[in-house]
Amino acid sequence: MLMFYGATLAPLAMIALGATTGGPWPALALGYMTVPSFALDRLSARRAEDAGGDGEFPAAIPLLPIIGLAHLLLLALVVRAIAMPAETLGALGPWQRAFLGLATALVFGQISHPAAHELIHKPARLLRLMGRLIYTSLLVGHHASAHLRVHHVLVASDGDPNSARRGEGFYRFALRAGPGSFKAGLAADTAMLRRAGRPVWRHPYVLYCVGGVACMGAALALGGVPGLAAYVAICLYAQMQILMSDYVQHYGLRRQTLPGGRLEPVGPQHSWNTPHRFSSAMTLNAPRHSDHHVNPARVYPALRLRRADMPVLPYPLPAMAALSLVPPLWRRVMDRRLDRWTSPPGAG
Repeated sequence: MLMFYGATLAPLAMIALGATTGGPWPALALGYMTVPSFALDRLSARRAEDAGGDGEFPAAIPLLPIIGLAHLLLLALVVRAIAMPAETLGALGPWQRAFLGLATALVFGQISHPAAHELIHKPARLLRLMGRLIYTSLLVGHHASAHLRVHHVLVASDGDPNSARRGEGFYRFALRAGPGSFKAGLAADTAMLRRAGRPVWRHPYVLYCVGGVACMGAALALGGVPGLAAYVAICLYAQMQILMSDYVQHYGLRRQTLPGGRLEPVGPQHSWNTPHRFSSAMTLNAPRHSDHHVNPARVYPALRLRRADMPVLPYPLPAMAALSLVPPLWRRVMDRRLDRWTSPPGAG
């Protein structure tokens, strides 16, 4: 558990120091999320061990709300720091502002997102609410509904907007999955509301939309128009990180349609995984994605990785996400691997 705490909280502390004291901290935070992260994965053993049994991991749950509270605090600190007038005492320089904004968006997309993802799967109502608030603060609150009610039900099929198809480049996927996820989540939540006979004001999208507007208002109050612009830019970049994660972890994998028209059960062969230790700890074992889909309630330190029946990516998840930004190179690296998992036994 110590590795999860250290890998996730270190960049949050760097961003807090960068937003409040400036100095080298914005650059260090950005550096932590890029080159050193990849290097630590390469230096450490690639084969990460599974935790024995399901375990209880008493320290697993407290980390999630710690990250959630830090996320909300950092969002306010960073918006204020970036929007602070240049002539103000202690204001950051142009490069410090740029590094701080980029590092914050990377941390939100690669650490806050996995934490929120874990939270919305928890049975405790307050924890689920915190997860939804994290997504709402990133102006993508609907992801909480679309993930639970659409993605987990229809993953690895054309019915899921967030499952990338073979040959579909990231940019085309993002333009389809962004609005598609919003619409699919809205339809699923509306149907649930009708079945339960609940009033319209109980609709989850009320929280997502009103909360998003409130966050933009708070950014405007904290930093004026520059603060609002910085906030929206950070949110958009973090949203891109979330879409990249979905793209990489499900690219091209498909569930078969059974004779009765239903999809086959979700199996370990329907998600891509990575065994790299440091990036897995930093993203709360999100790269052990197959086991999460097969066992959604399993606590993140207990997620398992079995290479024999789980598709494995050649590089750490953050590196694969960066690779997806160059679609021809992505297809060159991935399509042969995809063929090995999707071709019938004995084919070729």
